[in-house]
Amino acid sequence: MANTKSDEHSNVRSSIMEWKHLHPLHQIAETPTHKLLLKQWLKEEELINGRIALKETQIDSIRKEITMLYIFFFLFHSTTLMLLFNNSSSSSTTTAPNKACHKSWVPSLCSLLFSLGFIWALRYKSDVEGHMEKMLCREKEDRGLLRKCSEELKKKGLEFDLLKEVDALRRAKSLRVENKEVRKWSSRDFVSLFFFSVACLSLAVIRVILCS
Repeated sequence: MANTKSDEHSNVRSSIMEWKHLHPLHQIAETPTHKLLLKQWLKEEELINGRIALKETQIDSIRKEITMLYIFFFLFHSTTLMLLFNNSSSSSTTTAPNKACHKSWVPSLCSLLFSLGFIWALRYKSDVEGHMEKMLCREKEDRGLLRKCSEELKKKGLEFDLLKEVDALRRAKSLRVENKEVRKWSSRDFVSLFFFSVACLSLAVIRVILCS
């Protein structure tokens, strides 16, 4: 009887030793909970990769739109100034300068309204770009956390503590705090200020052209 118990104990012990000597991936394949968790993490990582690719495409599209707004802004003002200069040169012999100067508020007002519209559109697109970049950074952080946990699971096999590691992953996602620096000025503020300065300079040039 004692020999039978000792044999059973040795068999169980040998089976445990054989199980531990298996490759961690074989251990995961033989354990439904670990296998299901790994599949879920890999599937979620694929979904995150898809969202990252989509956001990168959207950011590229927004940057192209911002570049087009830059081009249209300078093209509008250069075309406006050239037309006013040519018109004032051709009509300088027939029209009194004081009359043209008196009506200079009309092109000035139109130029100012168009400039403010361009500046608002540029600022809006820049804010959208900044928001998309934050979302992209968050998705990359989630992918990094998932990838780290998946690698740990593949490396440890059954030694991977499901409760501890999954709880740590959830805590890392929920307690993730963005490092927000309080900035009085940002690069977008300087860009808006630059274009507003260009708009004001254009108003001055219009005044000089029509009143000279």
